[in-house]
Amino acid sequence: MRINHDSSTTIPTPPLMKPEFVKMLADLGDTRFDRLAETLETTRPEVSVRLNPRKAGRQTPMAATADSRVDWWDGGIYLGQRPRFTADPALHQGRYYVQDASSMVTSAIARHISAIIAKENASACDAAEAGGDGQLPLLWLDACAAPGGKTTAALDGLPDGSLVVANEYDYSRAEILKENVAKWGGTPTVITRGDTAQFRRLGGFFDVIAVDAPCSGEGMMRKDLTAREQWTPSLVVECAARQREILGNLWEALRPGGFLVYSTCTFNTTEDELMADWLRREHGAIPVDTGIIESVNAGASSTGEARNIIDREIEIPGVEPLHSLRFIPGRARGEGLYMTVMRKPGNLIPAAIALSGKDSRQKKGKQKKQAPDRQAVSRQTLDLCRGWLQPTLADAYDVSATDDGVRAFPRLWQPLLPAMLRDLQVISAGTEMAVVKGRDIIPTQQFALSLILSPSAFPAVEVGSGEAVDYLSREAVTLPEGTPRGVVMLTYDGWPLGFVKNLGNRTNSLYPKEWRIRNIT
Repeated sequence: MRINHDSSTTIPTPPLMKPEFVKMLADLGDTRFDRLAETLETTRPEVSVRLNPRKAGRQTPMAATADSRVDWWDGGIYLGQRPRFTADPALHQGRYYVQDASSMVTSAIARHISAIIAKENASACDAAEAGGDGQLPLLWLDACAAPGGKTTAALDGLPDGSLVVANEYDYSRAEILKENVAKWGGTPTVITRGDTAQFRRLGGFFDVIAVDAPCSGEGMMRKDLTAREQWTPSLVVECAARQREILGNLWEALRPGGFLVYSTCTFNTTEDELMADWLRREHGAIPVDTGIIESVNAGASSTGEARNIIDREIEIPGVEPLHSLRFIPGRARGEGLYMTVMRKPGNLIPAAIALSGKDSRQKKGKQKKQAPDRQAVSRQTLDLCRGWLQPTLADAYDVSATDDGVRAFPRLWQPLLPAMLRDLQVISAGTEMAVVKGRDIIPTQQFALSLILSPSAFPAVEVGSGEAVDYLSREAVTLPEGTPRGVVMLTYDGWPLGFVKNLGNRTNSLYPKEWRIRNIT
């Protein structure tokens, strides 16, 4: 223990690295790890955020405090100190995400894979299939997704119109995932919960599958003292066995020629290079060059920080090059991360092309008979909700009834929805627009923060930071005199914050109870 002389209280001394862990690093036989244990014990983690490119993240006050930018993703910035994020309404609007800089490489990987697929399918990328950015929309699965950092990072790097399915095994973490993805508000998503074995039932379904595998957590030891305490050599063995099971399940759900992005936040070769090599030997996976170092160093604003990313794996007898990336604290400005990209043998016919009728291999599947709605949703209600969409997007989305409300789902991917509802534990599909309770049609917070909502759909009232925090805490908000009765959109800094129902003499908050701010200290 050590004494804090300012308060006369004792502060626990952080545990040192276990001798077995230090020995493991030495046994790697790579000089790049020589000072890692000391770095983890004596240095502080970086503070970084990723700005939302679809919500003008660069215009937030947070962006103005940037210390420097992240070299491998142009939307990432480092902060000189850690602010009170919870007290910043822009965080809750989804205008930025607090994320370790190393993990932001997911955005660059998504962009790189998208470019490869677009080049291979250039002749098929006609106007009917290409997104607004001219690239082919992709079907991406984030299989171990909570709390949502890498999911939202993938959303930033994927072409317009892509569909991301994000899965989490744990129920409570799946709800957090749903919240964070909803706040980001961009590319359409499906949120699922459960074991990765469920994806086997879909067969070759996804163009890309990202597996940020549960691991021994060595890369988090600088910021998470629990990771130091719980680490043992046997934990590494247990995690490796779980990773092989997960990869085996997900390989079945990848389309022939599809891409698998495998990552861990750990350093040992058992969970990293040897796991990727297992995938190659067991399933014929083909290593793919990530292209990160070349593309970043070619950037006009590159700071040279990317040269500190290791794009050469640890040399292991019998293991051929894998084109892996390693982020090592003390070298790159971020926490520990290993990432490699592998490809399934075969000729990739992306899901978007298959759905266009140019490929007949798309698995149709027998639709599950849906139970009758508990609350009938009238045609008038559906038409009302359809009128809330941005006019330019109205033809791109199907608006339909759910058990208790209305959802908007992208028309391109609609043929895949029945199979997902049948075979997966879906907790959210597309954008949940509204909940129907009796005669009340209540727009949801997910819809408020989505980018498909028309700015003119509801009366809007701009609030300051104090009122915004009150609203996010589900405290009473006073509206200006003359505000129309009914549902009103609150905005902060010009961007949607959420809905209230104006009753004239008071307002009812429509902000989800489970999302409310409980502590801003």
